[in-house]
Amino acid sequence: MERRLHTRHRARTAVYVSIPGRRGGKLCRARNLSVNGVFIETQDLGLKKGTTVQLAFAINLGVVTKIHRRTAIVAHVSNGGTGLMMESLTGTR
Repeated sequence: MERRLHTRHRARTAVYVSIPGRRGGKLCRARNLSVNGVFIETQDLGLKKGTTVQLAFAINLGVVTKIHRRTAIVAHVSNGGTGLMMESLTGTR
């Protein structure tokens, strides 16, 4: 049974993941995206469930491309990647 509140959409965008307290970041590929979450293909970044990360990604809206910056929390880590729950624009999840 699907428990998501928002529909996931296939994504074709790169997501730059920054981990507070660590130097640099990692460019990853988004597999799917929803209003409040994203699943990114990752190698082992050493992320654990509950870790807070910073995301930056571009969404192409036709003639306009918007850059989004969000704070997210690691929801799960699997062999294929990492599921991240993004904080909403109001600062709540």
